[in-house]
Amino acid sequence: MHTDGVRDLGAGANQTGLRAHNERLILTLIQRHGSMAGSEIARRTGLSAQTVSNILRKLETEGFLLRREPRRGRVGKPSVPMALDPDGALSFGLKIGRRSADLAVMSLTGEVLGRRQLTYRYPMPDRILGFLNEGMAALSRGLSPYRRARLCGIGIAAPLEIWSWREALGAPPEMELWRDLDIVEEVARFSALPLFTVNDATAACRAEHVHGRGRQFRDYAYFYIGSFIGGGIVLNSAVIEGAQRNAGALGSLRVAGPDGKVRSLLDLASLYLLEAAIAADGGDTALLWRQPQDWSGFAAHLAPWMDIAAPALARAARAACAVVDFEAVLIDGAFPPDIRAELTRRVAQDLAGLDMRGLVPPRIEEAAVGFDARVMGAAAAPIHAQFLLG
Repeated sequence: MHTDGVRDLGAGANQTGLRAHNERLILTLIQRHGSMAGSEIARRTGLSAQTVSNILRKLETEGFLLRREPRRGRVGKPSVPMALDPDGALSFGLKIGRRSADLAVMSLTGEVLGRRQLTYRYPMPDRILGFLNEGMAALSRGLSPYRRARLCGIGIAAPLEIWSWREALGAPPEMELWRDLDIVEEVARFSALPLFTVNDATAACRAEHVHGRGRQFRDYAYFYIGSFIGGGIVLNSAVIEGAQRNAGALGSLRVAGPDGKVRSLLDLASLYLLEAAIAADGGDTALLWRQPQDWSGFAAHLAPWMDIAAPALARAARAACAVVDFEAVLIDGAFPPDIRAELTRRVAQDLAGLDMRGLVPPRIEEAAVGFDARVMGAAAAPIHAQFLLG
């Protein structure tokens, strides 16, 4: 930044930088659309056939791409589609939640190759770091030597200022230790892999964008309902993290509740409200987070929760679309698919009844990734940062 306060534009790219960008572009194109021949890549990117051929050869040699069976056209030589090699890059992803932590090792194509879970009443640093250390060692032992050599990093997805939720979680004062914890330094004590941190809702949004239905839309808002609701935004087919890496903090939107009082969406559409209602009636709240999920015993509590959450989400969707002209709003969360489908239907129904003057209503769509979105988004962070665009 210059001393006059005007921010500089991004740095220019030299030949090496352009080459790296084009490699990322081609990998991202294949990741989003599936296997593709060089001629199709050249047509979509505007790069010359020779440039594309050179890059594909390089990426294949480096282990990122695989050749598929040649496809014969009506004229000319058969084309050879290139696909991502799932073993081209592997990464660990850790999701730190309010009630559970999930650890996974994931391939370049989004396949979860192994996973572990830890449940608790509240997250404490020592326990989480121990779980990560021991879990990575155990998951690594289940990989072949080649796959272990292709591990490219660790992604950690956690709520912004996790210590600020101490009171809501009923946690002891020691949870404040998170405030001064240097997570990069602590993880470096037991792993040399590069570490990437991301907001948990943004991580979930990236998982949906890369491995779910997000590829179908250019601009959309994404709601993820966990213990506390969060969100993410995608503009021009790219997940936006923001200057403070907290873009799409949709849970902080202020909307009217059923009594007409304006509150944060956090206090109207989060699963901690459902959890509290179940606990008040003596139910086993641990079943909410256990895998595989079975919420069949929570019907009596789900109905009143959804009666409040769905209208609040509809109002939040309207507010978001008044700022950015989103073509769609995707609904996801840490709940079974049938709950997600019903909640999405209810939100669409409630949005249709709102005053939308001056706005084109967005499509209210069900997301696809679900419970694993945050841990998959965490694992995607190292891969995205080093090899992909968007």
